[in-house]
Amino acid sequence: MDMKSAIVGLINQAIGAAFPGADAPVTDAMLEVPPDAALGDYAFPCFRLSKQLRMAPPKIAQALAERIDAPDIATVTCVGGYLNFFFNRRNFAEHTLDAIAAQPDRWGSSQEGAGRTVCLDYSSVNIAKRFHIGHLPSTVIGNSLKRIYDFLGYTTVGINHLGDWGTQFGKMIAAYKHWGDEDMIASGSVQALQDLYVRFHREAEDDPTLEEEGRAWFRRIEEGDAEAMRIFEAFKDMTLKDVERVYDILDVRFDHYTGESFYNDKMDRVVNELRDKGLLTESEGAWVVDLEPYGMPPCLILKRDGATLYATRDIAAALYRKETYDFSRSLYVVAYQQDLHFRQVFKVIELMGYPWAKDLVHVAFGMVSYEGQAFSTRAGNVLYLDDLLARAQEKALDIIREKSPDLEDKNTVARQVGVGALVFSALYNSRIKDVDFWWDRALNFDGETGPYVQYTHARCCSVLRKADEISATPDHEALTDDEAQALLRMLSRFPEAVRDAAARYEPSAVTRAVTEIAKAYNKYYYEHRILDGDNGQTAARVLLTRVVRDVIRTGLGLIGIHAPERM
Repeated sequence: MDMKSAIVGLINQAIGAAFPGADAPVTDAMLEVPPDAALGDYAFPCFRLSKQLRMAPPKIAQALAERIDAPDIATVTCVGGYLNFFFNRRNFAEHTLDAIAAQPDRWGSSQEGAGRTVCLDYSSVNIAKRFHIGHLPSTVIGNSLKRIYDFLGYTTVGINHLGDWGTQFGKMIAAYKHWGDEDMIASGSVQALQDLYVRFHREAEDDPTLEEEGRAWFRRIEEGDAEAMRIFEAFKDMTLKDVERVYDILDVRFDHYTGESFYNDKMDRVVNELRDKGLLTESEGAWVVDLEPYGMPPCLILKRDGATLYATRDIAAALYRKETYDFSRSLYVVAYQQDLHFRQVFKVIELMGYPWAKDLVHVAFGMVSYEGQAFSTRAGNVLYLDDLLARAQEKALDIIREKSPDLEDKNTVARQVGVGALVFSALYNSRIKDVDFWWDRALNFDGETGPYVQYTHARCCSVLRKADEISATPDHEALTDDEAQALLRMLSRFPEAVRDAAARYEPSAVTRAVTEIAKAYNKYYYEHRILDGDNGQTAARVLLTRVVRDVIRTGLGLIGIHAPERM
């Protein structure tokens, strides 16, 4: 039992003793962390019990405090209507260190998700287009959530819902037939595909017949024409090989690449089911689901020409995923601009009579910019992700050459630091906030950055290498000072941060927790000489350093960042 649960147990015992028959069980979630450590390690607001017990909170607090006597766990004081708990510092240090040391790579993990599946739809690149910085938030948020849910015992299914359907691919083939060749496909250059697409639109301004050619080639794709499919599949292979390079650098993996085209043979079911259930309404030749009673515009299912739309395909995808994976939750990590789209889709699925519509979640995120500049593909103002990652590695390498010229394997560390800086900057703040990436901030070794946390991990590793021969029994009394206790509190609460991240679909909860641990350790490091003192004291401080290293490594891993041992 952890200290928080032990305190909850003391409160419930006191309630039973002070107010026999009271049905007011206290849970972990009811405890609060005081804004100032001088007010205690945890506080319980007795206001929660006032209505049921018909008593003023200060009187409840006093009655409970008189019945709590467990100095080996914590002492308790009353402040107004609050019970404030102060840990037994020595026992808290011993308990926390033992608990983490017992599962050094799994502190914060659980099996709460055992037997349940979470589907995660993230990244969702477009065929025949290069991977740009706008895809970064979806990719790293989805990747982190997948790791967090795995850590909590869930079965996860990572899905890259490819943008691989639409008239634009007919236009791409038309452009290829006019100005491309087999050598271009053999080169694997996705940039060459993008250049063809741009040229198509430029030429089509003077030659409108090109538009009809594009539509004709897309019809051939729809009909499964051999030549059209050969070229189309080549474009897909080129794109996937290109993005796989980026995914490898980011250490991102998917279980399935099932894009829009995968659902071509699943459209009729959606349309027929909507029609059979009386949900389809004709509107100016198109077919829609009326959502006006729910404060939304109609959800367009079929265009006038009978073509399906994104909504139709997303409904088909949701049905397929539920029937295939029987998910307990299905997450869509997509920018906030698509909020209306997902509210419409989820409402249509609910109206179809599927109770699991409540388990569909749009995990929205804000916009990303680079040093104050917004991006626009149409305006040609795009920063491609592989270029950004290469620049990150170069800049990190320059810093490492300056700060650590004798470091071995500089390129590997530079890649881990540069990529880590980029990922960290995308995951530090609440996901709904816009991200503006600046090199001087992201690669700063001081402050709340990826390199700062990675450097703290490397610092711990350095201390542990120097302390390799210490084998005395730890004297936990050496960890009763304010700095050690502040650090231990951060470590003990890390599992709560992991659970919070999963509950709110918010990786920043882990990012901030691991940053606070790094800050607390560095303060401790500067205030205390870890390898001085008698053997028992040194052993305790070294053990504290070891668990800090382990938890930082775990936290960085959960957000998709490597933890170098030397920097």
